[in-house]
Amino acid sequence: MTVHLEVTDDGVGTLRLDRPPLNALDAALQDRLRDLAQEAAGRDDVRAVVLWGGERVFAAGADIKEMRAMDHAAMVTRARGLQEAFTAVARIPKPVVAAVTGYALGGGCELALCADVRFAAADARLGQPEILLGLIPGAGGTQRLPRLIGPSRAKDLIFTGRQVGADEALAMGLVDRVLPAGEVYGAARAWAARLAAGPAIALRAAKESVDVGLDAGVDAGLALERSWFAGLFATDDRAYGMDSFMTEGPGHARFWPRP
Repeated sequence: MTVHLEVTDDGVGTLRLDRPPLNALDAALQDRLRDLAQEAAGRDDVRAVVLWGGERVFAAGADIKEMRAMDHAAMVTRARGLQEAFTAVARIPKPVVAAVTGYALGGGCELALCADVRFAAADARLGQPEILLGLIPGAGGTQRLPRLIGPSRAKDLIFTGRQVGADEALAMGLVDRVLPAGEVYGAARAWAARLAAGPAIALRAAKESVDVGLDAGVDAGLALERSWFAGLFATDDRAYGMDSFMTEGPGHARFWPRP
């Protein structure tokens, strides 16, 4: 299998790319990624997700050999499948962190953009080099990248195809934390485990409100926020969280598993 979903007792699901040596994103991997992202979204025992490519590389990009053999008609069909796979990751209604080691280029960078936050190894390299092939990003890079780092910085990366190191990526907001390579997955997993113990419905509400507001505008975002905010008063987590605040003080509530 080219992608695995590994779930542990603490509610963390790791979506692990496994297509050595560079996790090239061929059609089979894309389809498998879509299926497992949808599985992670629907499983109650998965409460937070780590995207990981292994200790050496996140994903170095598309399978160029496979793409080179495609004509226009074939790519019209495949491009939709490619975007659907990545969108399935972006729409996981749970906290998602990308643990980026080695290269995250082209589709690899676009996959990292589908996470809520990105932790990178100090020697990681990220970029959108499609222009060097006479192409543009096709898995969401022209949309997600400018929303994350701003249009000017995104255009610079997309127009030039240049790679950036972890420190520059951190400075521009492309990644959120830089760590020694051997610590990236552990830190990402710890972040995910902490949130897996949190209020699942409230976390889903927060993620959806932010994402919808960014895409649909502030008025639509405020309407959704208002609906979710009121709706959360019907949840057991809200009652438990407020009771804990009153009896133990702030920050002591552990929502899952309940003490």
